[in-house]
Order: sequence, then structure tokens, then C-alpha cells
Amino acid sequence: MTTIQIIDGRAESDRGRDFLPGMGRAWLLPLYDLFTRFARVRALHERTVELAGIEPGQSVLDVGCGTANLSFAVLRAVPGAVVTGHDPDDGALRIAARKAGRRGVRLSLVQGYADRLLPKDGSVDHVVSSLALHHVDDAGRAGFGREAHRILRPGGKVTIVDFGAPDHGPGGHDHGNHEGHRHHKMNAFTERNLDNAIVSLLTDAGFTDAREIDHIEHRFGPITIVQATR
Repeated sequence: MTTIQIIDGRAESDRGRDFLPGMGRAWLLPLYDLFTRFARVRALHERTVELAGIEPGQSVLDVGCGTANLSFAVLRAVPGAVVTGHDPDDGALRIAARKAGRRGVRLSLVQGYADRLLPKDGSVDHVVSSLALHHVDDAGRAGFGREAHRILRPGGKVTIVDFGAPDHGPGGHDHGNHEGHRHHKMNAFTERNLDNAIVSLLTDAGFTDAREIDHIEHRFGPITIVQATR
């Protein structure tokens, strides 16, 4: 079995900083992978990887990787990719490390926050993120956008899959109809993504072509896939 090292990429000021675990409560972490299988999240990951357009040899940073299911989707589709998972939850990263070791795949893992990424300026080909951004507060989201813009090389892409607004047919998304959103199981966290918020945060970070590239009506709510190019 391959041994996978977890790098502590946190700044001293980040130690002890709060974060929202993937299942909402730390004690639910052992159920996370079982829940994602039940929720059929793998298909979302595969679609995200397809749309990202990752090529062999390219570097990929999976922000908010949790137990690294999106990272593994990248490695299944593009075995030659150089993938790093990044997450504040050391428990989730330990699970990811064990999974990577059992599978014998090359995966780097970093403990850290979305608004403080380790790579140098212009050194990454792809930033990806799955169902994580709605866990991040407003300041952290803005910081993530700036960091993604900083670390991507010119022509590099950020591709995000997360909860979005419901699709209202050919006319587009009714982003202003918050009364209607209540019928789609939105909560205080997922509501952060309404009103095209992911596109807006990437635009505010300096991306000029941020846009929704796919919309999926999933069993647990509407899903948006947003992409932008550095």
C-alpha cells in the first residue's frame, strides 16, 4: 500500500480556525462516502472532470476536497494528471490518504483553507471544487476567488460544481424569485450560491469569462457547474 503524506499548509493564524465539515458535523464524517454514493455524486464529479478538459501532465488543485472523491475522478479519467487535494479537515484528509494508498495512486494532500492556497503564482493548470464552496463564508469565498486567479497560469481554468438556483426553463434561471427557492430545500449555506453568486465572485476576482456551463436537476437540489479561464 502506498503511503500518502498530508502537508500542513496552514498559516499560524489559521490554526484553530473554524470550518464547516462536509456532513455538517464532525462525528458524521465516517458516513460521508456512504452518503455520497447514495446521493450519486460520482456522476457530478465525472461531468465536472469532462467539462474541465484536463490533459495528462497538467496540475490540478482540488479545493475543499474532503475525502478526495473529485480528485479520484480526475485520476480515473486522466491518470497522468498531477493532482493535489486541499481541505481544512484533517479527518477527511486522513480518509483520503488511506483511499489513495489502497488504490496505489499518486495524490498530494494539503491541510488548509480555501482563501490561502499554497501554489506559487501562475503555477497551476486547473482549480476544481465540488460541493464545497457553499460551506465557505463570504470573506472566504472572495479570498478563494482571488487565490484561484493568482495560482492559475494564463489559460488555466477554474471549474466549480455546487448547489445553485433552480432551472425555470427556456427563459433561464429565475434568480430573483426567492419565494420559489424555498421549495428547493435551500438553507443558509446553499443560499450563498443564489443570484449567480459563483459567477459573480469569480468575476470580482478578475476572471473575465466566468459563466455557468451546465445545470443539473439533482435529487438533492439544483446543481450548477461554473467555469472561468485565467
